[in-house]
Amino acid sequence: MTKTTETTYGAAFTVRWMETVAAAVEREAGRLTELDSAIGDADHGANLRRGFAAVAEALAKEPPATPGAVLVTAGRLLISTVGGASGPLYGTLLRRAGKALGEAGEVSRAELADALAAGVAEVGRLGGAVPGDKTMLDALTPAADALRESFAAARAAAEAGALATVPLRARKGRASYLGERSVGHQDPGATSSALLFAALEEVAAG
Repeated sequence: MTKTTETTYGAAFTVRWMETVAAAVEREAGRLTELDSAIGDADHGANLRRGFAAVAEALAKEPPATPGAVLVTAGRLLISTVGGASGPLYGTLLRRAGKALGEAGEVSRAELADALAAGVAEVGRLGGAVPGDKTMLDALTPAADALRESFAAARAAAEAGALATVPLRARKGRASYLGERSVGHQDPGATSSALLFAALEEVAAG
């Protein structure tokens, strides 16, 4: 019987993922800000663009040696460079995931899924939110679960989760101040979270 070898992913893969996220955020910054202008502070795109540009620059200069270290570095930079709520939330997601991966030089998709699930749980604790509150968790939670199946499933789950925020009433964050007026708008944090998983699938397929 032939034993199948599971594909693993190293630091270079994780660096490419963060670089691809940075490019996607750069490309979609205007749309993210437009979504945020309807129910937030109209700064989500600009804030994330600045943060992920700093991440890409730092990783290009001195790439860490392990996937976990790449994510910890990215998370730390997002916390220090991104204003508003998105910096601490994205920073927490990536730092916690990186710590969960530990010092392993290569990780499997299942291990990455578990690590991101730990990061998502930490985001929920930090923001006091759950899926259905019209936040980034509406994309992150199903995506991290679906990553156990495949990269493509994670991307699809994140994108579906972001779209599903449109009819929701916001219960957390700046948008919650609008009450019923938050209904009918796609959540910008869930939308940018979908970019994270679209980039991951792109690099994995690449």
